[in-house]
Amino acid sequence: MSCKSAASMRCTRGKSRPRSPAKTRRRAPKAVAARLVAAAFAPLTALNRGAAKQRKARKKAVGRSLGVVMSQLRAGQALIPASVTGAGRSNPEPKIPEGAQYLARRYRCMAGARRYKLYLPASQPKRPKGLLLMLHGCSQSPDDFALGTHMNDLAEKHGLAVAYPAQTRQNNAASCWNWFRPGDQARGVGEPALLAALTRKLMKELGVGRDRTFVAGLSAGGAMAAILVDEYPEVFAAAGIHSGLARGAASDMRSAIAAMRNGGDGDRPHARAQTIEPVRRIVFHGDSDSTVDPSNALHIVTGALGCDAAPSQVVSRTVRGRAYIKSTYAALEGAGALELWIVTGAGHAWSGGRKAGSFTDKKGPDASAQMIRFFLTESA
Repeated sequence: MSCKSAASMRCTRGKSRPRSPAKTRRRAPKAVAARLVAAAFAPLTALNRGAAKQRKARKKAVGRSLGVVMSQLRAGQALIPASVTGAGRSNPEPKIPEGAQYLARRYRCMAGARRYKLYLPASQPKRPKGLLLMLHGCSQSPDDFALGTHMNDLAEKHGLAVAYPAQTRQNNAASCWNWFRPGDQARGVGEPALLAALTRKLMKELGVGRDRTFVAGLSAGGAMAAILVDEYPEVFAAAGIHSGLARGAASDMRSAIAAMRNGGDGDRPHARAQTIEPVRRIVFHGDSDSTVDPSNALHIVTGALGCDAAPSQVVSRTVRGRAYIKSTYAALEGAGALELWIVTGAGHAWSGGRKAGSFTDKKGPDASAQMIRFFLTESA
């Protein structure tokens, strides 16, 4: 028999022999102990499994929530022209005439803090003849907005001070004023409270009364301007709303996108003390605006004057290759005069603006000049 065969047979015989009683007795307590330990830790094991399932469910829920938020952000970003959704454009400070000032400041109050630029005209450096709060659109900056609207030039001509508050990406991912959030649509809270407090501070500093204090804005800034005059009529005498939306047109990101695409009904202004003069409004909108639907301009009109409002005069003309229709609405009880300018063929851009800034269309009527004319003529 070969060595391999003998070794194989010894191995087989060894496996076939029964275990000794001593070995069986030694292993039995170990098996019992293992079962007792398993039984003792069974509740903890079940708890751990349940916790793991809960963590997994929470992870899925968070993932779904983040997915919804990201899809809304992507949808909102899609509404902003590609020219300003990248890394952002760097604008130089506007050139100012000798003797004028263009100051960089920061304001803080209970409602928050923002940086702003303040233009003081050389013609009226210490006591301007009026104050205009200018609210930029999404992805813009005070310098960009000042360049595009050339409002400093007009302010110098008429002796006005102009304040340009800056929205930041810390407060809104696209640097938009948060016109669509309920916490930023009402009196005494959020961005309206902050902007109204800043305006009051400047009015006191510059010696400007309510009848010479105005607000204007583009897009999200126009929507915030509409909120300010509805909620703070004792501060602002008039508003210029360019490519904006009515207060209350949206209540969150989803409804904001819907209102921008299809138009959104606004709320009627709250009743204030009868001693306050009605607020006047001048509204501009391009009829080819694919970012904020032109129907929003009509919602601003009906929100201010009611659904039965009818213009007292309608004029159709052409300026620099752009036709426009100007509708004039007379003041009603509790509501100020209103002008509605619809610019034919214009998109989401400041009519008659300068190419040095973003969101501008150099064709058509000069929205800046018309707003200043409207503000000062009515308050003279």
